[in-house]
Amino acid sequence: MVIDGIIIVIAYLLGSIPSGLIIGKAFYGVDIREHGSGNLGGTNTFRTLGVKAGMAVTIADILKGTAAVLLSILLEPGIHPLIAGIFAVIGHMYPIFAGFKGGKAVATSGGVLLGYAAPMFIIIILVFFACLYITKYVSLSSMLAALVSVIYACVIRDLPLIIVTSLLAFFVIYRHRANIRRIVNKTEPKIKWL
Repeated sequence: MVIDGIIIVIAYLLGSIPSGLIIGKAFYGVDIREHGSGNLGGTNTFRTLGVKAGMAVTIADILKGTAAVLLSILLEPGIHPLIAGIFAVIGHMYPIFAGFKGGKAVATSGGVLLGYAAPMFIIIILVFFACLYITKYVSLSSMLAALVSVIYACVIRDLPLIIVTSLLAFFVIYRHRANIRRIVNKTEPKIKWL
C-alpha cells in the first residue's frame, strides 16, 4: 500500500512538471500563460513560440505520461499502471508547480497509452494527423483521436484500458469545451503549417 501511494504521488508530480512554462521562460524569456490561449500545452506553445518549442513541449508532455506508466510497471505496485497514468494526466491538467492551471490532457494522455499499448498510440497518432490534415483543427483532431482510443480498447477487449481511455477521452473533450463552441461558430483557429 505504501508503494502504491508513492507511485501515485510521483505520477502526479511528473504530470505537474509545466513543460511549456519551463521551456518558454528558460529559452525564450516568455511566460506562455500570458499569450495566445494562455494554456500551458503544446498547441499554445506552437502558436506562441514556434515549431521547435512546440515540438519540445509536446514531446516532454508525452513522456510525462509514459514515465508514470513505466515507473509503475517497473516497481510492480498493487495498482494498475494505467492508474499511475491517470494521476500523471491529472497533474498535467492541474499542476501543483503552475498554480493548478495546466494543459488540456492530450499529449500526456497519449504518453500514457504509449507506455501501456504502443500499437494504440501509433494508431491514434495516425488518426490525429489525418484529421489535422483534413480539418486543420488541432482541437478536433485531439478529440477524435481520444474517441478512437476508446474504440480500440473495446475492440481488443481490455477492460482496464476501456475504463481508462473512456476517462481520458472525457478529460480531453471536457477540457476542449471552448474549442467545441468555436468550431461550431467557425471561429476556431486553424493551423497553417500542414
